[in-house]
Amino acid sequence: MVVSAPAPGEGRHPNSRLSKQGLSPCRRQLLELMQHVNFGRLEGLTVVDGDPVFDPAPRKQFDIKFGGDNGPRAEISAADFLLKQQVIELFAFFDQIQNGVIDVLEIKHGLPFRMVVTEVPA
Repeated sequence: MVVSAPAPGEGRHPNSRLSKQGLSPCRRQLLELMQHVNFGRLEGLTVVDGDPVFDPAPRKQFDIKFGGDNGPRAEISAADFLLKQQVIELFAFFDQIQNGVIDVLEIKHGLPFRMVVTEVPA
């Protein structure tokens, strides 16, 4: 069976061309916060009108590896770059829920890895 690779741009998420500079200031702040944490988690992240809110600030937990690189991601100082799929999916979820609280946002390599969200019955 022969499987051909998709042509450039095919099979990609339609928003894969989003960049850091295209984000709202609050989303850019969350992106930089995730890059600062690098490995760890944010707890109690509030989302209002699809944007993260930092008042109150989410609780930050850092995973520290002995002998490892525990600093922020090198990309944190970059003015612009294309967003990874995980970041696009996170912000798509924010667009979907519009308002809520992310109980836990686990971060690996400065990217959202998984999250825990409690749904309150209407």
